[in-house]
Amino acid sequence: MKLGIIGAMRQEIETLLAAMAERKEEEHAGSIYYSGSLRGLPVVVVQCGVGKVNASLSAQILCDCYAVTHLVNTGIAGSLNPALDIGDLVVSTDAIYHDFDCVAFGYPACRVPGMDVDAFPADRELIELALSAAEAVNPGHCAMGRIASGDQFIASPERKERIVSLTGAVCTEMEGAAIAHAAYRNGVPFVILRAISDKADDSAHMDYPTFERRAAEHCAAVTETLAGKLAEKMAE
Repeated sequence: MKLGIIGAMRQEIETLLAAMAERKEEEHAGSIYYSGSLRGLPVVVVQCGVGKVNASLSAQILCDCYAVTHLVNTGIAGSLNPALDIGDLVVSTDAIYHDFDCVAFGYPACRVPGMDVDAFPADRELIELALSAAEAVNPGHCAMGRIASGDQFIASPERKERIVSLTGAVCTEMEGAAIAHAAYRNGVPFVILRAISDKADDSAHMDYPTFERRAAEHCAAVTETLAGKLAEKMAE
């Protein structure tokens, strides 16, 4: 088993890098890939950069160049559900694009032409392990749900309401669905972990700078705990 871990921003991976053993670095397509072990599990960690193209590029490199068997995307998101507050953790059930629109050609909203699903399903075993890890880190403040991705920072109630009506997602961000898409095409099990950093409305600009780092570190702690659970499973 080898786990690929993707974060968009430095603060989403730096605590993981500090915890890694036997760390080595290689550069591919402008990003540094850190190989080593985390809680006894072979891992490769990368900061992909913001947005869907960066995210899918890194996911494909992890599959092609490092032969990862599982993928995890760690990071922050804006809440789309009133029950999710800043600091809460979300484990993906699936991931969908909220800004993909080929309706004029007869496709359902958010469906990528050629795909047999609207939303890319996360791996059930990874979901269970990730939820257990999230509860260990932040008990009583964890949820499962759909994650919506697009190349937009959502900071208005109108956009927020549209995404909810289109997708039924519980939170929104800018990379998860692209990583899920790449994982789905490669047949690699994945899960997306998100810590809520803002409410994805007109308070987002105020909330985001305050809670970004704290949320990123929180989600990284879940990822590290998940790695430990996968290492235990591998040793069984």
